[in-house]
This record gives sequence, structure tokens and C-alpha cells, in this order.
Amino acid sequence: MYRTKEMAQLVSVHPNTVRIYEDWGYISPVPRKENGYRIYSDVHLLQMKIARLLFTCEIVQGDMRNRARQIVYASGKEDFQGALQLTTQYISHLETEYHHAVKAADVVEKWLRKESVQGNQTYSRKEVAKLLSVTSEALRNWERNGLISVPRLENGFRVYGEKEVEQLRVIRSLRQAHYSLNAILRLFSTIKHRGSTVIEILDTPSESEDIVSVTDRLITSLTLAITYADDAKKLLVGYLKMDKTTAKRLK
Repeated sequence: MYRTKEMAQLVSVHPNTVRIYEDWGYISPVPRKENGYRIYSDVHLLQMKIARLLFTCEIVQGDMRNRARQIVYASGKEDFQGALQLTTQYISHLETEYHHAVKAADVVEKWLRKESVQGNQTYSRKEVAKLLSVTSEALRNWERNGLISVPRLENGFRVYGEKEVEQLRVIRSLRQAHYSLNAILRLFSTIKHRGSTVIEILDTPSESEDIVSVTDRLITSLTLAITYADDAKKLLVGYLKMDKTTAKRLK
């Protein structure tokens, strides 16, 4: 049995976090002594460990945050079998995202190895948006953020050549793989004098980047998320392998 302070120390959080996790349903309702002090069991400790593992490196793209939260909710309801199934699915989803990220980096490598793009075809922004199956606003956003510079005609209208279209294909691939705008800008800023691989550049924020999010180091974040999810899965498997008498004694 553990008091709030002891539980917090075991999972390296503030005592208030332990109380909040109970309020949010991340751990089971906690019984109290006559004096009002909460008394936590080993099951609560298991639930706290699972929550901390899944929230330590929280990936935000797509529905990943929600997937992690659903695992924690299932654990908090003591539906450990359900939590295990959700964790297995979550790991599979993370691994798919990881492969997408690596594949997108490979697209960049192939683009860099290409010789100069042939062709004199030009396009309007609307035509390029249709060609690449993206919105015109996405193209504006990429240009506003410095990912691409588009030449203009004398009348001020932008004109996209084959070179710009190819670069936009690369940007689209990276964005679909959930690389951040910062990571892509970093890549294009250093690509001419790079001494690292595309993945290393995409995954290594520079000192000049004041605010760094998980998608600014996507490969590392996905790798860590997979590792932590695997650790949570091991905890769940270990608990479910216990005989009923042992499991009951932990509560």
C-alpha cells in the first residue's frame, strides 16, 4: 500500500499529478482511510506506470494522442485485456508511421540524385494544386513558411515550372508523413552543403530553432513512442499472466 507522496516518487511525478490522474480516470478510484488519506495499491502503481510510459513521448499527429489516451482509460477501468489489445494496435500504427517517415526521406534522397528537371511546362497555382491533390491554401502556406520560392510574371502572378512542381511533390510527401514545417525548412536550408543524411537533418533541430515540437524530430519521437508502448505492453502482459489469487492480492 502506498500514500500519495510515495506513489508520486515511484513514478517521478508531482503528488498533484497522481490526484489528477484519478480525477481523469487514468487510474482506478482510490480508497481512503478514516483520516481521509488516499491508499494506493500495486494495481494503481501499474496504471500510473502505463500512463506515464504512454504520455512521456506523446505523438500528436493523426489520432495517435487519442489512441494513447484510450489505452490509459481502459487501464484505469481495470480492463487490462482491452488495454493490451489497444496497445498492440497502437504499436502497429506507430510502426506504420515510422515506415512512412523513412519512405518520405527516401523520396527526398531520390529527388536529390535526379539531374535537372526537364520540360518547359508552366502551371498556375490552381493547376498545381489540382495536379498534386493539395489545396491552394497549402501551397500558399508552404511558400509563406519559406519551403519554396515561386517565380512571378511581370503582372505579379506566380508561375510554377517543372522544378517547382518536383520540389512541391517532395514537400507533400514529407508533410503526408507528418514532418513539421520546421523540419522541412531545415532540410532545404542545409541541403546544398549537407554532411548528413536526409533523415539526420530532418531529425536534428538546429540551435536557432527556439520552439521544438515532437514532429521537429519525428523519427526519434516515433522510435521512443514505440519503445515506451512496448514497455507498457510488457507490463500488461506480465499482469495478465498472474494467477487470479496473486492479481487479487495486488488490489
